[in-house]
Amino acid sequence: MASPDRRSHTTSSTSDRHAVLVAAAFGPTPGLHPLPAAHGPEQSWLRAVALGGQGRYAAARAELARVRRSGGVWSSSGASTEASLLRQLGGHRVASVSDGRALAEASALRTGSERVLGAWCDAATGLAADALGRGRLAVCGSLLDRCASALDAAEAEVGERAFVRQRIRLSWVGAESALAAGDFTRARSHADRAVELADGFGSIRHEVKSDLVRAASLTGLPDRGPATNLAADVLARAQEHGLIPLQWAAAMLLDGLGAGDDAGRIRDLCATTIGRRGGRFVTPPAC
Repeated sequence: MASPDRRSHTTSSTSDRHAVLVAAAFGPTPGLHPLPAAHGPEQSWLRAVALGGQGRYAAARAELARVRRSGGVWSSSGASTEASLLRQLGGHRVASVSDGRALAEASALRTGSERVLGAWCDAATGLAADALGRGRLAVCGSLLDRCASALDAAEAEVGERAFVRQRIRLSWVGAESALAAGDFTRARSHADRAVELADGFGSIRHEVKSDLVRAASLTGLPDRGPATNLAADVLARAQEHGLIPLQWAAAMLLDGLGAGDDAGRIRDLCATTIGRRGGRFVTPPAC
């Protein structure tokens, strides 16, 4: 597997350090490693998000422990991110505990700030994904509707650009819920919306994940070619940027589409790397 740019940033400037972490977590350099040390809960959270995207689960968990100790809205965000890492490994049941804690903490803050609402929506969308992973489609749909309504109300006041990341995640889970229900038309609609939003968001990781969800939604077409081609493109981009969990997921999809032995080989290599970096699948992947 190819490695992304590994340039180290050792700047002592707080603003420069923050910019580097934002670019790794939600920008153009998601595979950057090593990352600069974090100062404060926000930077620790950004660092954890970037590490999780790279499949560095043990390092991400250590950073999230610091975030959780900070309390307030960052504690909620830390719990949501912790749940996301658990879900990536198939731990939907235990993830729901962290997401539930995140939702309770964000709700208890009782403020109308964008940051708190964003954290609340992250937790609600996470709980929806947890429910989906456990086959509870009605619960998933109800949580997605609540989150969409909260975003609609907030965006009427502050504008749509304030919650783009939350809208992307909402579209991901909406597409996955539609796939679980066998509604490929609705899944493609949600996936297309995620791709559209991600295109203007500036995060390579979100672009790659959105295209992965779209590839899955295309599997309902009679011709598997579009799904296979897009999944192969996602695999290449995830590999280029060091996004091991997304690379693993794309290889899984390609293997399911019968794309050849190479997809299975890459899937197994990614699973090995994930294990070496502290990730433990709830159900061990087939090798």
